[in-house]
Amino acid sequence: MIDGAVRTDLIFVAEMVMVLVITTGVAQNAIYLFQLVVAAFELRRRPPILDARRLWSRYAGVAPRIAIIAPAFNEEATIIASTHAMLAQKYPDFDVIIVNDGSIDTTLERLIADFELHPVDEPIDLTLDHEPIRRVYRSSVVQRLMVIDKENGGKGDAQNAALNLCRAPLCCVMDGDTLLEPDALLRVVRPFVDDPERVVAVGATIRIANGTRIVDGQVEEVGVPKSFIARVQIIEYLRSFLMARLAWSRIGAIVLISGAFGVFRRDTLVAVGGYARGSMGEDLDVVIRLHRHLRREKQEYRIPFVPDPVCWTEVPEQLSVLARQRSRWQNGALECFFRHRGMALNPRYGRVGIAGFGQMLIVDVLGPIVEVLGYLTLPFFWYIGALNTESLLILTALVFGLGTFNSVASLILAELELRPYPRARDVLILGTAAILENFGYRQLHNLWRLRGYWHFLRSKKHWGEMPRTGFGQEESLVTSRNRQRSNA
Repeated sequence: MIDGAVRTDLIFVAEMVMVLVITTGVAQNAIYLFQLVVAAFELRRRPPILDARRLWSRYAGVAPRIAIIAPAFNEEATIIASTHAMLAQKYPDFDVIIVNDGSIDTTLERLIADFELHPVDEPIDLTLDHEPIRRVYRSSVVQRLMVIDKENGGKGDAQNAALNLCRAPLCCVMDGDTLLEPDALLRVVRPFVDDPERVVAVGATIRIANGTRIVDGQVEEVGVPKSFIARVQIIEYLRSFLMARLAWSRIGAIVLISGAFGVFRRDTLVAVGGYARGSMGEDLDVVIRLHRHLRREKQEYRIPFVPDPVCWTEVPEQLSVLARQRSRWQNGALECFFRHRGMALNPRYGRVGIAGFGQMLIVDVLGPIVEVLGYLTLPFFWYIGALNTESLLILTALVFGLGTFNSVASLILAELELRPYPRARDVLILGTAAILENFGYRQLHNLWRLRGYWHFLRSKKHWGEMPRTGFGQEESLVTSRNRQRSNA
């Protein structure tokens, strides 16, 4: 039995924990609701999605040169299909720079064989630091392709090496395992053309390729993956990567452009020192530094987000791989928040400091700790009688009800405005996943984030590897050209 004094103390602790959990939970869900409302408004007022022909006629004549930069480390399963998709861009003037960042598989060998690469001497700007470059290659069959082979230094280091060799005013920075839509560059260049003086970076929608049929680097049929883990990630991408970034972009407080795809002005990237080498969240860090630099310079600028789907990426379907990825993301978010903590809630940095960092504080810094604390302590307080059954049931209903609402509402909004999955059956499958993710997956996800917290506190940096199944059928550029010649 618990004596009266101890019981009184436990009730007091329970009340304090409840206040913390409820306050943080209300703040989180208020942020999610705000994101949905603003995203819905932004989707309703967006310009109509133009087809490829109208995009070309309107923007091809004024579109600036773009260099596609794609770091690759052990991407032998996807690198050929991804490179085909990069080279197949319907854009008037662009280069492709693949950076082999010390791969220990056959990534480089596949590129050399499939694109007939040969060593060349290229002038290298040494403005940004990076690990030594071993060799630079050019393709004999497509002159716009350059491959940099360098010693391993991480993604940010590889991006800096490419920036030093890049001569285009705009850089499209993406992952080596990302598959571009043919008109991706034309879609994301629109803000640069419409507002060339102020736009310094643009983000865009990333789709999940799992379950989608892809042939020769082209999407043939959009589908839903069989894996529940992959289906849940589709919901996460809609909620956290589409709706959230649309909302924060609308109010001028976006702090993240996904490393899977983003377009930047090269001069601005160089001005902030390029990408942070060895960072766990280099994509988040560079956008924050752009904000900090431009606000200190009192320069008027914009970082918009384009809701048009422009690229596809493969997501983990194994829990162990997904766990490492999410722990790494949490580690990177904490690293960036505390590295730039002087911006947090600082009026000097305007909406970025108040809204952008406020969201990071509530969702990334406090969110996983408080949510797991609630899962662990509230049932215990109910068991010892410090919390009555009615209060426990109300809190439980709120947690699961609001989580389900945010996920389902994000899916409905995306379908109403963008129709990413045209078949009703696929939408029903994803709707089921949006409900079920709150019962088990969400709790597990928070445990992975806590592990990322632990890695951050120990200054542990471990990227891990994600096994790739590849983007389906593909053929080499040389084989394709020979086949075309024989058919002619």
